[in-house]
Amino acid sequence: MLARVVSGEARGEDYIGKVAVAAVVLNRMKSSRFPNTLKEVIYQNHAFTCMEDGQVQLKPDPESCQAASDAILGNDTTGGCLFYMNPGTATSRWMVKRISADAATVIGNHIFAR
Repeated sequence: MLARVVSGEARGEDYIGKVAVAAVVLNRMKSSRFPNTLKEVIYQNHAFTCMEDGQVQLKPDPESCQAASDAILGNDTTGGCLFYMNPGTATSRWMVKRISADAATVIGNHIFAR
């Protein structure tokens, strides 16, 4: 399931960007601000675009599977971020405001924030 989210959310990103998206999902599981299971984090309302547009149903590519595995093994290229967005495609005003205020790093086309 994590690899499917990575594939849907980070399609077109380089490998480090895919690991970063997986790390955000896992960081949310560790945070008291979010649910503590993978399924609950992924299925949280409006948390991930790929859940809303159905891309999560597509078979993940091998690189997305490897990125998910690397994140599970502790590779966090975001430094603990809980949020991300692609400013070129973001539609949530709340997210744009949140990321703009707390931006921590840019990886590929995504901005990551704590």
